[in-house]
Amino acid sequence: MATAVLPNDNFYPNTDDKSLEIFSLIWLDENVNIKETRGTEQKLRSIINHIKKFQDVKQCQQYIEQTSQKDRLVIIVSGRLGQEIVTYIHQLRQVISIYVYCMDKKSNEQWTCKFSKIKSVVVNLDELVSQITTDHKIQKKVEEPFSIYTFTTSVGAGKSTTGVNGQFVFSQILVDCLLQLKSTDIDKNELINCCQNEYEGNDTELNNLHEFKEYYSPDNVLWWYTRESFFYKILNAALRTQNIHMIFLFRAFIYDIYLELQKSQSKCRLQVYRSQLMSIDELDGLKNNIGQFISINSMFSTSKERTTALFLLGDITTRIDSERVLFEIDADPKIVTTKPFADISEHSYFPDESEVLFMIGSIFRLNDINRNDDQIWIIKMTLCNDDEHDLRQVFMYMKEQIESSEMNLRTLGKILLEMGKFDLAEKYFIRSLKQLPSNDRLHISLYEDLGKLASQRGDYDMSMEWRQKLLTFREKNPLATNVTVNKTNDSIRKIIRQKLVAFKKPHQLSIIPNINKTNDAIGMFIRQQLFAFKKPPQLYVNPNTNKTNDPV
Repeated sequence: MATAVLPNDNFYPNTDDKSLEIFSLIWLDENVNIKETRGTEQKLRSIINHIKKFQDVKQCQQYIEQTSQKDRLVIIVSGRLGQEIVTYIHQLRQVISIYVYCMDKKSNEQWTCKFSKIKSVVVNLDELVSQITTDHKIQKKVEEPFSIYTFTTSVGAGKSTTGVNGQFVFSQILVDCLLQLKSTDIDKNELINCCQNEYEGNDTELNNLHEFKEYYSPDNVLWWYTRESFFYKILNAALRTQNIHMIFLFRAFIYDIYLELQKSQSKCRLQVYRSQLMSIDELDGLKNNIGQFISINSMFSTSKERTTALFLLGDITTRIDSERVLFEIDADPKIVTTKPFADISEHSYFPDESEVLFMIGSIFRLNDINRNDDQIWIIKMTLCNDDEHDLRQVFMYMKEQIESSEMNLRTLGKILLEMGKFDLAEKYFIRSLKQLPSNDRLHISLYEDLGKLASQRGDYDMSMEWRQKLLTFREKNPLATNVTVNKTNDSIRKIIRQKLVAFKKPHQLSIIPNINKTNDAIGMFIRQQLFAFKKPPQLYVNPNTNKTNDPV
């Protein structure tokens, strides 16, 4: 039989187009690569690291159109090429601002006035950098996408792990798991290397990274989180886009934030505010769940100053594809036991901002949504505890699905499996295998998990590869387990039956009764069966064969 190629634990796509940050800058100009613009590019990378340059309109348009609506794109265009492309990209949600860099300002202002996302027409590169810098200070506060899960108590919501409620609850369990997972030097070094690769050629961020490696300590984590640097940009993007592996690598620092928020937990009830630009679909999703719970799966930054939050929303005339939203949040520390919140002004890089920060996974009840006279949607919410009556039972049910008292990489993999994230689950199972001592009995559970996962995908060759590794491990480490090989043999029989059915040919199935005699016999039987697949099988069905719907 041909040996299946075992999967790996590589978490990184082979592409230069994917950024770890939310914001990217697209520059379309026939002369974008001339020496004059290279110095400007370095300045821009200190604001928005990922820059993609184009000289062809069609290629640029195709690239922009294939990006996600959760991406945030700042566009620079020349006057001539801008007239060709702006009409086609202006309405896209991911395009948040456009700047025209040209030699004839007066002429280009005549056509640009029709497009609200065009922020300015400039003829000087320093002016271009200055304008983007100023605008981005507000954009990064209100334009970043939300990651929200909704929990509904309506009939029919059910306990599906991939449905609306399942996503809500497992997002909570995932955070709990990550906070309890011990961090390793391997993970921290991987994070540092990942950041170095992301910011190659960006002197500003590489200097920040060097400073971080030298001077970071858990008690200054909030200073780093509020500082405009790689730490905030990548962590925030990972949380908002649910890049689980980056969250995994940041988990030690997330735990540090959790501890600092606990130490500084607000003692009195607070009314805080958060400004946000939301798509109509996002807003409608919240409107349809008034009275229900939402979980915000990122650090949730708010202000005690309502006027400050309103100022960030800007003028309604500039919005064509999103709605201006102001969250009004009532937060009582007496009812919060698991997700702390605190005024972090004393610990912030910007101490004058009156920032109140809520922990990842904070749960709120949506009380009311109305539009005020200034055409701003006001969303009123109340901070809730995990033990709210409506939530307690479903949390208990979901946590019972995770059959481990110890939080480890296998536990993380099982949570991801329940969430329907099969590829990620597989990668963490394999990562766990690589990090275990060679005789650790956890190999048994991981080989079983990987075998089941392969079977669920219909990859029976791969499933048998994992089962054979399990048998080999048991032979080499008899003291590592007191479990007999019968369970593994039953699983192998099930895989063979599934593989035969998968061929969709009329056949009958024969299972040899004494397959459990030796592992060699099992291996020989498997090879014989797989060889037989090449011919129309004529097999005898033993009436005493185990049922084919036994669990793998």
